[in-house]
Amino acid sequence: MELMDRPTSGATGAQAKRGPMRKLHVLFKREELDPTRLAGKVVIVLDVLFATSTIVHAFGQGIRHVWPARDASDALRIAGSLDAPLLAGEYLARGLPGFGPATPLALATAGLHGATLVYATTNGTVALGDAAGAAHVYVGALLNGRALVEHVVREHPDASVLVVCAGSANRFNLEDFYGAGHLASHFEALGDYALTDAAIAALLLYRGCAAGTALGASRVGRLMRDNDHQAEVDCAARMDCLDVVPRLQDGCLQLVAA
Repeated sequence: MELMDRPTSGATGAQAKRGPMRKLHVLFKREELDPTRLAGKVVIVLDVLFATSTIVHAFGQGIRHVWPARDASDALRIAGSLDAPLLAGEYLARGLPGFGPATPLALATAGLHGATLVYATTNGTVALGDAAGAAHVYVGALLNGRALVEHVVREHPDASVLVVCAGSANRFNLEDFYGAGHLASHFEALGDYALTDAAIAALLLYRGCAAGTALGASRVGRLMRDNDHQAEVDCAARMDCLDVVPRLQDGCLQLVAA
């Protein structure tokens, strides 16, 4: 994250006069996140297959609140303080006993309108918890990329942005990096940001590959296809179709823009 605070080389004279440009940086996996360096930052968490896509899709289905949990026991603790919430999640791609499904389409069948969800996953919800010390924490996906970036550019015009790819148990995930490139394309088009090398790499991947190809080629995408869940991957591969922006506040995700 040190790159976020360094001056951008090669700045034009006009840029130098108006001060450092906002930075856009991408972390390859959640384990790279340094909670001590989050002050003043805008953080966007990505877990395209499936945690953040599921959260964004659930808000598109009319859910009211989502409480991200670190694991099943944390989810049960949170649920104990709430009035009849839904429980959903997974650990290492396996369903949790007594919990609903963790993927977008399957969870939508639970009837989400007006509901409160407590949601625990191996990587995405843990990444949200790890990022909680940032000034602003948002949930990103291909589904809401443009709406999210428009909100961040409008509401945080002077802030640098850190995109955190959740990854998978300390491993790089192709689909999250592709999602980071999707967001980077919108930040480049809509705002005046200096992209770090990691953000540029994600952007180049995004420009050189279709969403369905990238998600389908990923380890999780192949696993879902082999288990007859291709429709879930196809759902997560849809771009800019939901005008929802979930934001983490006091441990709870709420819709802040529509």
